[in-house]
Amino acid sequence: MRDTSYAMSEPEQKTAPDQPKEGDPDLLEKSTLYREFLAEKEEILRHKWIESEKVGHDIGFERALLDWIIKYRAGWRKQRRQSSS
Repeated sequence: MRDTSYAMSEPEQKTAPDQPKEGDPDLLEKSTLYREFLAEKEEILRHKWIESEKVGHDIGFERALLDWIIKYRAGWRKQRRQSSS
């Protein structure tokens, strides 16, 4: 039987000075992906409020999420990409 328990060295990772390092407590706040998630969540909550007002009762997050994804997500993402360029 072959011994495969040897340790493999991890490749050296180089990060740019403005990139968060692993273990950094502000990693989430500095993450572009996390910031995009928060912005999208805010839009979904706004959509939930507007649609709930229209029908006179809370439509719930899941319904608002699906409705927003189907109707507005592609355009919202396109607009964000254009404004960040």
